[in-house]
Amino acid sequence: MNKIFIIIKREYLSRVKKRSFLILTFLTPVLIAGIYAFMIWMMLKDDTESRTIAVINESQLVEPVQSKDFTTFKYINDTSFEDAKAQMEEKDYYAILLIPENILESKTAELFSYKQVTMEVKSEAGSQLRDHIEQLKRSKIIAQAKMPDLEEKLAATRTPISMKTIKFGEGGEVKQSSTEIAMAIGFISSFIIYMFIFLYGVQVMRGVIEEKSNRIVEVIISSVKPFQLMMGKIVGVAMVGLTQFIMWVILSGIIISIGTAVVLPGVDMDSLQQAKTLSELPQGAASLNADQLKMAQDLLGTFDFGYVAGILGAFIFFFLGGYLLYSALFAAVGSAVDNETETQQFMLPITIPLILAMYIGFAVAKNPEGSLAFWGSIIPLTSPIVMLVRIPYGVPVWELLLSMVTLIGTFLFVTWIAAKIYRTGILMYGKKVSYKEIWKWLRYHN
Repeated sequence: MNKIFIIIKREYLSRVKKRSFLILTFLTPVLIAGIYAFMIWMMLKDDTESRTIAVINESQLVEPVQSKDFTTFKYINDTSFEDAKAQMEEKDYYAILLIPENILESKTAELFSYKQVTMEVKSEAGSQLRDHIEQLKRSKIIAQAKMPDLEEKLAATRTPISMKTIKFGEGGEVKQSSTEIAMAIGFISSFIIYMFIFLYGVQVMRGVIEEKSNRIVEVIISSVKPFQLMMGKIVGVAMVGLTQFIMWVILSGIIISIGTAVVLPGVDMDSLQQAKTLSELPQGAASLNADQLKMAQDLLGTFDFGYVAGILGAFIFFFLGGYLLYSALFAAVGSAVDNETETQQFMLPITIPLILAMYIGFAVAKNPEGSLAFWGSIIPLTSPIVMLVRIPYGVPVWELLLSMVTLIGTFLFVTWIAAKIYRTGILMYGKKVSYKEIWKWLRYHN
């Protein structure tokens, strides 16, 4: 056992001391936060590009679209379409909006341009035209009904409804939750596990191939058993991945805390979570709109200590379980070949369950209690990814324990098989290995 600890220490320290590890560990949370901040900024950023759109209105509608913000709609009804097209460059028209004479029947207008128009321009022109036609039809129906106050009565029936999701706790207490946040947490957690299994599993395989090709392993095997060497490499690299993940959590928490303090300085989070209307917002959060208030309350209601601790605990267990399971297979593949090129034929059976688990995750998000979700989270080759998608929605304790026990048992069984391949293949040189050959190794008794 002491020799395994020595190998674990060597594998761990040799990787965490690398400059690439330190750079990736400290910069990744900053880069992720920067990317998300940039995406949010881009979504909230208004389009300030000035555009002039020529409008040829062949219908009887009275100016159905109006200029707004930086988009100007210029009516040129006395100009033919061909003349307008010829004058586009001279008049600096961004596009030509043609409203046909039978717009009420065809319900289709045409927007011509020499380049692809933006979604905002298309949406603005279309929504104004649609609203104008709907208003005309509504006025016509009201006139025919001979009810002058019908418009007010119809407006009174339009009642926007927002939907909150509330979870019952084990003691009967209620707590606000968010389906969208639960789905995001599940997919992000499962994707990180998927990425980590591949990233660090391949590191184990490459390390074995490198030591085998350099004949270093012949010296190492003279002092330790092949099984000890394999387990030392697997556990050592696992500790590297766990260290990196813990650092990411700590740094991300610091960045989020700083970001919250900058965006909402001095805000009482309890008062913010309990506010039911914008008028009840605490001091420092008065600038929030209704959508931002709902998002903030969803986040505060979801990310309590117990919830976060449960997610992190499950993540660490299934990350380690999934990594140890697949790394044993990666180590066996690395020991059976002489170079990385030869690994392709053996990698496919290993990668298929991982890829399949990601696709199962999409189905699980739609039906977390279905049979596909259950079996996907119990079968060890897919459970590390699928279970992480299910956990934010709530998983019965017995299913979670069954998944954990099955994963541990499968890891021990796979490690036993991988060790039989490893102890034979690690000293096998110059021979192209096939599945038939590996089957012979598994049947060796010594």
